[in-house]
Amino acid sequence: MNYIIDVENLKKVYQGNIEALKGINLKIKKGEIYGFLGPNGAGKTTTIKILTTIIKPTSGTVYVSGYHIIKEQEKVRKIIGLVPQDLTVDDDLTGLENLILQASFYNIKKEEAKKKALELLELVDLKEAANRLVSTYSGGMRKRLDLIVGLIHDPDILFLDEPTLGLDVQTRTKMWEYIELLRKEYEKTIFLTTHYLEEAEKLCDRIGIIDHGKILVEGTPDELKSSVEFDIVELEIDNVNDAIKLLEEFSPEIKQNKILIKIKDSEKNILPIIKILNNKNINIKRIHIEKPSLNSVFLKYTGREMREGETEEDILRTMRSIRRAR
Repeated sequence: MNYIIDVENLKKVYQGNIEALKGINLKIKKGEIYGFLGPNGAGKTTTIKILTTIIKPTSGTVYVSGYHIIKEQEKVRKIIGLVPQDLTVDDDLTGLENLILQASFYNIKKEEAKKKALELLELVDLKEAANRLVSTYSGGMRKRLDLIVGLIHDPDILFLDEPTLGLDVQTRTKMWEYIELLRKEYEKTIFLTTHYLEEAEKLCDRIGIIDHGKILVEGTPDELKSSVEFDIVELEIDNVNDAIKLLEEFSPEIKQNKILIKIKDSEKNILPIIKILNNKNINIKRIHIEKPSLNSVFLKYTGREMREGETEEDILRTMRSIRRAR
């Protein structure tokens, strides 16, 4: 099978012998939405920078749409679009002007660029704001504009690095609709990094989890969840210290004054735990059972939870600081 992204034993070592990538392999099919998850510093951004020819790998082989990323850099750049974490649109231009400016970098004629720009602005419900300065846009509008800036030259592959970071839930959900539309209407392959597990589960055909420069596990959301063989039982009780001693055989953990226990088939196997506590007159205030989710998958393979993103106001505050620094 020919893959649109084909990576073999990719390594990147920065100055000071810092190993950002330790031999990763990636095979991504045309038309896929591939999710790349990992904690901060795991190697996600380094991977994207290599795949988009921004930096060179230390070793390994990488082909994008059949082109070698070092020997055929210019060909790779023509068929990819990149939407980075940071907002890149210019506040002092209108939405339409931003798109036409980007198109000029690809030698697209102005009339053709304007036609394509208006089509894309309509796709993300920004056509009415096309002639407004971006400085008047909300954080969500800026993110939508950023999304289509990466599409103005009609790339085969779109790299989205945290495309909904900092957006409120409603705006984020709307962005998901736009991303799904890109795959459906424009048949784009999308490489997506995100810290929102719900986003990954909603959008991605397959997901890879990376940490410390290595891909730890890969599969469809359902395959990943099935790899977690336990449920997490959360107990809220009166006397945590006494309960911990009584439940030692179940390897309990304490989190925010609650007891967490990992057990298989919790509906069947929770009774012995309840009996032990009841026999010692320890009152159980609340029992919550969490079935395998992408969060538990992430926890299993990395040993930590994903952080939440910034708020929309955080993004706007950052953009105001950038403008003041110009």
